[in-house]
Amino acid sequence: MARAPGAARETIMKAVGYIKSLPITEERALFDFEAEAPAPGPRDLLVRVKAVSVNPVDTKVRMRRAGSEGAPVILGWDAAGVVEAVGAEVTLFKAGDEVFYAGDLNRPGTNAELHLVDERLVGHKPTSLGFAEAAALPLTSLTAWEGLFDRLQVPLGGGDGASLLVIGAAGGVGSLAVQLARQLSRVTVIGTASRAESRAWVEGLGAHAVIDHSRPLSEELDAAGLGLVDYTYTLTHTDTHWAEIIKAAKPQGRIAIIDDPATLDALPLKGKSLSLHWELMFTRSLFQTPDMIRQHEILNEVARLVDAGTLRTTLGEHFGSINAANLTRAHARLESARSIGKIVLEGWD
Repeated sequence: MARAPGAARETIMKAVGYIKSLPITEERALFDFEAEAPAPGPRDLLVRVKAVSVNPVDTKVRMRRAGSEGAPVILGWDAAGVVEAVGAEVTLFKAGDEVFYAGDLNRPGTNAELHLVDERLVGHKPTSLGFAEAAALPLTSLTAWEGLFDRLQVPLGGGDGASLLVIGAAGGVGSLAVQLARQLSRVTVIGTASRAESRAWVEGLGAHAVIDHSRPLSEELDAAGLGLVDYTYTLTHTDTHWAEIIKAAKPQGRIAIIDDPATLDALPLKGKSLSLHWELMFTRSLFQTPDMIRQHEILNEVARLVDAGTLRTTLGEHFGSINAANLTRAHARLESARSIGKIVLEGWD
């Protein structure tokens, strides 16, 4: 196991976790604790976490997975930090490298000072960004990239005359999807937002048009002279918009989904021969797919695009240092469904 020059292995680390699935308003919904520091396996990086961001998956897992007195659940699936040590079979990184990544649902999360992650899921941090700005990007950029280019098959560098509707464009994934589609394809990018501040955010990211998802989508598209859409990437409240999504889609169009509708009737897709695609950026790590290293490649490309000025960080709010109190505030904000961009925390008390 290789380690940064002069570094001694720490045995105890700070972390934030929980034991019981509780509403975020409860005192022990999240708490600070200390744990034994992990040691890397053959293809693992041991990363000293400098900054994290909070995603809807954090709040969902908090309410679905319980821990125990001796083993609290550690959440967090976005991090930027420095490689502290590497496993014996690691080839992509070395101790001292600055990295960013979204981790693995099967392993403890990034709300800890030291974190293990498979090197194939990790990218080199953009050199032009600080740790907080970089931590806002991994999960959302991977979800946006895979949804657009792997699932919907929006043509990289092409798509003249086609249109893409991004539902929930002011959120973390939407903020990256709008930028990636605008910068890496020639489709017309249409975002949805219902508030003045979120509309301004989406416009600033480069959307060709912004419509109001609190109104019927098909009517909003017609009123804007946009017509039916070729691609739809629905990121939130899919069950609420489902009938309108189908109505607004062109025959033989493509629809990709990332959220968790209580029910979803696919039969109405048949008349237009619409195709339905699910996107979960954890699929590759959950099933250890042969192409798992693709996430390393995507994150490196995202870093290159950021450093070239093509993409910008989607950091929306900085909530201070990484501790239970600040993470509790972040979870509450996400559950309110009123956040814009990403909530980031940086440093340890």
